[in-house]
Amino acid sequence: MIIGLTGGIGSGKSAVSAQLKALGIVVVDADQVARDVVVIGSPALERIAQHFGMQILLEDGTLNRAKLRQCIFADKAQKQWLEALLHPLIGAAITQQLALASSVYVVLESPLLLETSQHKTTDFVVVVDASETLQRERACQRDGATREQIDAIIHSQMTRQKRLDKAHWVIDNQQDLTHLKAQVLQLHDHLCKITEHPL
Repeated sequence: MIIGLTGGIGSGKSAVSAQLKALGIVVVDADQVARDVVVIGSPALERIAQHFGMQILLEDGTLNRAKLRQCIFADKAQKQWLEALLHPLIGAAITQQLALASSVYVVLESPLLLETSQHKTTDFVVVVDASETLQRERACQRDGATREQIDAIIHSQMTRQKRLDKAHWVIDNQQDLTHLKAQVLQLHDHLCKITEHPL
């Protein structure tokens, strides 16, 4: 069974996936896969450098993500070009990793699970939820980004309500880690039951 795990920026997806990993569950992180397909020497990174110019690379030859974000946030056509290049590569790598997983169920963690076709590969969607105020606070602390940058990301993602409407299970991450852990254990218990006894 493939479980989709998503939530807005700063909602606490990573905290939830860390708990699930501690329970022995394989988590495929779409963000990590997206980084893996553009490592130094990869065909995708070469195409990006040809397209945007060498200034899109840092001195060590890795991708300058901040610069790339600026380029695509400002220009829809560039964003579409990049997505057309990367989405099939990311999709293929995710499919392969999910197929190799050997835990009771496997989790696909992705911030854009519901915005892209990724949710079609999942059987059950879990949304980690927090208020926009909390999301902003956490994301600013974690990323050292400005409020404007975080707001731009929040507004580029699906609305909180739409995301909640598509969830099979919601984890409320408005409180502390103890509260979060208890909910993750409940979820794990539920998923173990339904994978042993499919409905």
